[in-house]
Amino acid sequence: MALSIGIVGLPNVGKSTLFTAMTNKGGLAANYPFATIEPNVGIVPVPDDRLQALAEIDHPAKIVPATVEFVDIAGLVAGASQGEGLGNQFLANIRETDAIAEVVRFFGDPDVTHVAGKVDPRSDVDTIKTELILADIATVEKAIPRLEKEAKRDKSGAAKLEVARKVLAGLNEGHRARTLGLTEDEVAAIYELHLLTMKPMLYIANVDEDALDSDFAEIDGVAPVPISAKVEADLAELDPAEAAEYLEAMGLEESGLARLVREAYHLLGLQSFFTSGPMEVRAWTIPIGAKAPQAAGTIHTDFERGFIKAETASFEDYSAYDGEKGCRDAGKLRQEGKDYVVHDGDVMHFKFNV
Repeated sequence: MALSIGIVGLPNVGKSTLFTAMTNKGGLAANYPFATIEPNVGIVPVPDDRLQALAEIDHPAKIVPATVEFVDIAGLVAGASQGEGLGNQFLANIRETDAIAEVVRFFGDPDVTHVAGKVDPRSDVDTIKTELILADIATVEKAIPRLEKEAKRDKSGAAKLEVARKVLAGLNEGHRARTLGLTEDEVAAIYELHLLTMKPMLYIANVDEDALDSDFAEIDGVAPVPISAKVEADLAELDPAEAAEYLEAMGLEESGLARLVREAYHLLGLQSFFTSGPMEVRAWTIPIGAKAPQAAGTIHTDFERGFIKAETASFEDYSAYDGEKGCRDAGKLRQEGKDYVVHDGDVMHFKFNV
């Protein structure tokens, strides 16, 4: 499962600069393939040092990182949901993403005009929140006549209608759908509407270079991820060794992209496991709490359908005992069954039969 994140923000907050820097990464991700499907969609590798460590053990023909898809849309302005600017026509592009990342301007460059005339992060967040809520109101209002017809035919249609009306009432009161305390069944009932305010939100504080290690007040209960679009743009021009030196000189342990992806994984409850051998070393993304057959299914549905067992070692053991043979000799290669809950960093080899 590739993680997808829609990027939103007001004009001139550095959103497209950040998107361009992250999706044309020439720095720390230079060894990995990435692709730009179209001008506003970019696929980037998930930074993970463990891949290289595994590669040094198994000397694979290729290294395949997990990926994140970023979808960048035109800057939103007040009234976007009613068609102001270009934002409204692009909102549909992020309806099926897993999460939304809002870029909020904290930097003070006087040469970059602010759409509202002053730098006011809280006001910017409120503007975007309002536009997303208004867009969802329009979506639900449009769906209700169809749901009313379905409700007359069967009980599931009636349940969907009831949830839609409940959500509409909450949206009209200025609440995001995600904050309405819906049950799992209620969320599932209106999933097909792909409501924007139902998605987890990340906030990117686009800051001046000297504020990258600052702490920022939470926004809707989420700590903003401080990133300098300027620093990311500089990193994109460097080779891996130069990028590492640049980060060290800045006093940073990792790039903004790495921080953003880590926060996205945390927000969405995701983790990685690995497959490793002479053919390839690959990272796979799964939900925290996934069991071995579900992990196998991310590789191929046949693996899940015919799952027998998973030969498993922790990344720490795999590294310490120099690979699969060393783990086997040391008794660190476990035979895990269908009820095994996969841990972050597990190195796995699946046995299956179909």
